[in-house]
Amino acid sequence: MDKIVIQNLEVDAPIGLTETERGRPQRLLITVELERDLAEAGRTDSEAATTRYDAVADIIRTVVAERPRKLVEALAGEIASAILSQNLALAVSVEVKKFSIPRSEYVAIQIRRTR
Repeated sequence: MDKIVIQNLEVDAPIGLTETERGRPQRLLITVELERDLAEAGRTDSEAATTRYDAVADIIRTVVAERPRKLVEALAGEIASAILSQNLALAVSVEVKKFSIPRSEYVAIQIRRTR
């Protein structure tokens, strides 16, 4: 299966287990991989043949801005559901990186969902 990848989209999100943590937006990096057939994309100018990258980024930003969450796992699942509900992919992988543990580069979760 072909893939479209958006790597490390930077967003600020009210996320964390405690109210204090959710009270200040935290920097997250979000990577999505959309699995779909891209064979027609190179042969036509049709919007239906490809996925607009900015539309996917807008979906991610919209989901992040909807409400505070306690867990990055919940956020990743909601991003995957939103992308799949728009029929933009047959499968989607979402990775969310959070910078919350001292002396570590980041903590990341990865999920994969299919239609």
